Amino acid sequence: MDFVKLEKKLLEDGQGITFDEALELTEIPKEKLLELTSLARKVTVKYKGDGVFLRSIISAKTGDCSEDCSFCSQSVHFSSPISKHSLLDPEEVLQAAIQSEKLGAFDFCIVIAVKGPNKSQFKKVIESIDLIKENTKLEIGCSLGSLTRDQAFALAEAGVWRYNHNLEACREYFHKVCTTHTYDDRLETAKLVKESGMELCCGGIMGLGESPVQRLQLAYEIKELDPHTVPMNFLNPRPGTPLGHLKPLPSLEAIKTIAIFRLIMPDKVLMSGGGREVTLRDLQSMGIMAGSNGMIIGNYLTTVGRPPEDDIKMIEDLQMPIRDRYK
Repeated sequence: MDFVKLEKKLLEDGQGITFDEALELTEIPKEKLLELTSLARKVTVKYKGDGVFLRSIISAKTGDCSEDCSFCSQSVHFSSPISKHSLLDPEEVLQAAIQSEKLGAFDFCIVIAVKGPNKSQFKKVIESIDLIKENTKLEIGCSLGSLTRDQAFALAEAGVWRYNHNLEACREYFHKVCTTHTYDDRLETAKLVKESGMELCCGGIMGLGESPVQRLQLAYEIKELDPHTVPMNFLNPRPGTPLGHLKPLPSLEAIKTIAIFRLIMPDKVLMSGGGREVTLRDLQSMGIMAGSNGMIIGNYLTTVGRPPEDDIKMIEDLQMPIRDRYK
């Protein structure tokens, strides 16, 4: 791979990389990895500026999900040991939001484990949104599963600026990840989100057993949707799930994947999410240098993250600012 030529194409000519170029990058030896991450860093700064965006999430309803996503411990189809709870009251969601704001998050995402929210669940979410808007300066995101048209527009009207609905895997591999809904079902909600005027947050999970080619297919399928933010989650194998036997991606492969996604989608916020601690381990700061300019801080849906103070210190050590707006 000629990195000088690639740098000119990306930084001077304003062109993105092709699928074949991305595929060639997946095959570079580890001795070339720093050249790749250096280019990804330059691309990040050119298109998105310096700094890291921080997001916090709350699992407002955990467990008893009807879907059979093979990576997820919240499914009723699996025997994963998790602490389940019904939908939290709006006041409880508010308290979590206030704490997140104190930790430095600018964006707070309400997540519930459902195929799609029923009427009473949706009403409680709207009440939570109203409380957060009244009592904090946080931007509010939601991840509530599949939406109807009316629900999408109601969330936009309530002031939700971003809706998360990940593809999870590429079209070719999706049927091996979930059978209770389809890839096209996910596309439909993603398109509704954009139609309603909310920003789309759409990414996937790396390390589900997919091939490197299928991982690139996912990247280009996400790019086609033109989301604002792209969560890059890494499988943290959960006991009792069909994918519980897999091992996390090797750290350097994960770094390479982040960098390639950055070159494929230069102008997106790439958000490091679930599984980064067990996958990147001591290389988490390298993940940021490789193009990940957003992070979920604190705990995830059913797994524990590392202390937010550690992430903030890491960003300080990199001499990067914490960004307070997704521009």
